[in-house]
Amino acid sequence: MLRTVYNFFFLCLVLLVTSCSLNRDPLDSFSDVTEGVDQSGQQVAFKDKAAVQNHLQTIYRQMRDRQEHWYVDLLLIADAHADNAYAGTTGAEVVPFENNTIEGSNSVLLRDWNRYMEDIAKANLLIVNIDSVDDNALTTAERAQMKGEAKIFRALVLFDMVRIWGDIPVITTIAGDITSETIGDVYDDYFPAQNTELEAYLQIEKDCLEAIETAPQSSASDKTLFSKSVAKALLAKVYAEKPLRDYNKVIQYADELAADGFELTTDYNDLFGMNAAITDTKMRNTSESILEAQFFSGNGNWATWMFGRDLTNYDNSFTWAKWITPSRDLIKAFNDQGDAVRMNESIVYYATSWSNYYPSSNYPFMFKLRSAYSSIIKLRYADILLLKAEALIQGPSQNLAGAAQIIDRVRARVELPPLTSVVKSSPESMLTALLTERRLELAFEGQRWFDLVRLDKVEPVMNAVYGKDSGRIKQVYPFNSASYRLPIPQTVIDQNPKIVQNPGY
Repeated sequence: MLRTVYNFFFLCLVLLVTSCSLNRDPLDSFSDVTEGVDQSGQQVAFKDKAAVQNHLQTIYRQMRDRQEHWYVDLLLIADAHADNAYAGTTGAEVVPFENNTIEGSNSVLLRDWNRYMEDIAKANLLIVNIDSVDDNALTTAERAQMKGEAKIFRALVLFDMVRIWGDIPVITTIAGDITSETIGDVYDDYFPAQNTELEAYLQIEKDCLEAIETAPQSSASDKTLFSKSVAKALLAKVYAEKPLRDYNKVIQYADELAADGFELTTDYNDLFGMNAAITDTKMRNTSESILEAQFFSGNGNWATWMFGRDLTNYDNSFTWAKWITPSRDLIKAFNDQGDAVRMNESIVYYATSWSNYYPSSNYPFMFKLRSAYSSIIKLRYADILLLKAEALIQGPSQNLAGAAQIIDRVRARVELPPLTSVVKSSPESMLTALLTERRLELAFEGQRWFDLVRLDKVEPVMNAVYGKDSGRIKQVYPFNSASYRLPIPQTVIDQNPKIVQNPGY
C-alpha cells in the first residue's frame, strides 16, 4: 500500500513538472515563496527590508487572526478531552474529544495539522532567507532579531504539535522548485518523514536558546512580542516535559522570568475582566502576561462567539450551543476548595435556548474570553511559577517547603488559605495539591490535558471521571498508554507514505 501511494504521488509530481515546465519558465512575479527574480534571474524570497518586515508582521498576525488551531481547538483538546469541560455541542467533530472516540478522520485535527504546518512554513521562509536579502538598510542586528522572533514562533508551533501528536515532521528548510532535474532531490522536502518526539523537543530547545541571544527584550507595554522572555517561558515548559526533563532548568528559567520583572497580578480579575462600562477589556499587558494576542475596536476577536457571549455585543451569535461547556466535575473542584474568586472568573451562567448538558434556564459557560476585545493570553507567569513548584516537588533537589510557598502564594491571591501541614508533609500529597491548583488556576487556558499527560495521570483521572460526572457523555473507549498522543490525520498519512499513525488508532 505504501509503495502504491509513493508511486501515485511521484507520478503526480512528474505530471506537474512536465505540464508546468518550471525549469524553462522562471517566475517573474510574486508567489507564496518568492518575491520574483533579481536582475541575474535568481529567485529572491524578499526583495528588500520592507518585504521582510511585512512578512514578519504576517507571522505576528497569525497569533491574532487565525485562532482556530492554537486557541479554539487547543481548548477542545486540553479541556474537553480532559475533565474540565464537555465538548458543548453534538457535532461529530467535537463529541469524540469528550467520549474518547477520536480517530484519524477527525476534521478538527486535520485543520490543526494543516494550519500548524502553514505556520512553520511562514517562519521558515523568513529564517532561511533573511540573511540573503540584498538591502543594506537591513542591518546585521535587525536580521538577527527578526530571525530570533521567527524562531520563537516556530518553537511555539512545534511545541503545540509535539504535545498533541508526538512524532512529527520537524521542517526547518524551504522546499525547492520541482523540475525534472530536481524532483528526486526535493521529494523529501515536500513529503518529509517524521522526527522523533525527542528530536522535535531538541529543535524547540535550539530555537529558543538561539532566540534568547537575538530576540527583542520583553516590553512591559507590549506583551505581543516574541521576546527573549517568551523563549525563556517556553524553555521552562519544555524542560518539564519527559523527553528533555530537567527540573533544575525549569527552576532556572522561572527565576529568570522573575528577574525580567514578571509577577502575579494583585487581582485575578485583571487578567480576564472588563472595564466598568463593559466596553473594553480591563487590562492589557499585565505584569503576569508573557505573550498575548490583543484585539481592539474594529479588529475584534471572533473566537468569543465560540464559547459564550460577547459582552460588548450581548446577543450576537448566541442562538446555537457553544464549545467547551464547564463540567460538573470542575465546578465541584472549585466548590470543594471554596474557590469563589477563580470560579467566578472562569465560569458564568446564562439562560439559553438549548439544554445539551444543563437546564436551559441556568447554563454555564467558559468565561475567560468574554468580549471581542479580550486578550488571549498564550503564556503567563502563574503557569511557569507553578511549574517551578512542580520542579521543587519532583526534581532532584526536592524542596517541599519551597513548593508549598509558591502554591500558597497563588492561593493567597484568590483568598484561599495555605496548604495544611498534612498536605505539605509528602511529595505525593503535594503533587496532588499542585495538580489541583493548576487545574483551578489555569482552567480553560489549554493546560489540563497536557498536565495529565506530563505527569502520567491520564488513566487514573480520565477513566474515573465518567463514573463521578453525571453530565459527561458516556465513555466509549478506556484511556490507556496509547491515549497520550492523538491520532495523526488520516489524510496526511494518505498523502505521505513516510508518516506512520500513532499506536492505538
